[in-house]
Amino acid sequence: MTVELGLVRQMWQLLEPIHATLYYAPEVTAQAAGLGYPVDTRWPSYFALRSAPLGAAGPELVAATFYSFDPDMVREHVPAAWRVAAPDKVLDARLLGIDLALRAILGPRIDSPELAEAAALARGLAEAAVVAARPLAAANAGLPWPAEQHLVLWQAATILREHRGDGHVAALLTAGLDPTESLVSFAGVGAAPVEVFESRGWPAGAWPAAVDRLVSRGWLDPTGAATGTGHEGRDEIERHTDELAAGPYRSLGTQAVGRLAQLTAPITMAVVGTGMLPRQSTLGIARK
Repeated sequence: MTVELGLVRQMWQLLEPIHATLYYAPEVTAQAAGLGYPVDTRWPSYFALRSAPLGAAGPELVAATFYSFDPDMVREHVPAAWRVAAPDKVLDARLLGIDLALRAILGPRIDSPELAEAAALARGLAEAAVVAARPLAAANAGLPWPAEQHLVLWQAATILREHRGDGHVAALLTAGLDPTESLVSFAGVGAAPVEVFESRGWPAGAWPAAVDRLVSRGWLDPTGAATGTGHEGRDEIERHTDELAAGPYRSLGTQAVGRLAQLTAPITMAVVGTGMLPRQSTLGIARK
């Protein structure tokens, strides 16, 4: 079935905030603190919460699958994360935190037929996603489905988010961008300020070195701003990412995907309306 790539990208932008409650909802933070993770900074719980579906993964696997983080930063938090709590405990805590967060955000809508319909459509999408060569998507797809419909919706959003993210890494590799260059080139097109991308922990010399490499390729000018070639290159990466993410949406069909967009929009707006999500992120999705 034909599904326009613009609709694929729109669905990512609608589902991403639902998934992102994992990292920003105070209810999830409280669960992480209860396990013993420091929560005065984001990263100790982030690495545990995101990588737990992989099992007790080592820093090499986490750095490889997350791609954009400095490996030394990953080593700071992994495998230390598993000395605080085993992955199965983290998975239980994150699901409980998401349950509490979505109940607080959605209120009486939690039991609505519209949410149940959205969950069913989203689950169908997630189950249609081919996860070969997509380790983070596969790890999340291998988890059991929860019984509650709002948690089904969240888990489906998470599988689809990681499916797209794994594909995005493939697109970056195809374009010949290493992890630092992927951040530098995205900052170069104005996706977010440099300071946002610096949160990935690369040492001071890594950023200017990546700028120099991309200047030599014609992607950036000496100030770090994207050239026409750089804009074209990033546009092609995003188009390739959309194409790699399109499979499950094509299996569902335009009408059903459009219905899912209609059903998830108010849920997404409710999440965004809490104000807990950052205004800008390394994904290049700005929040008002």
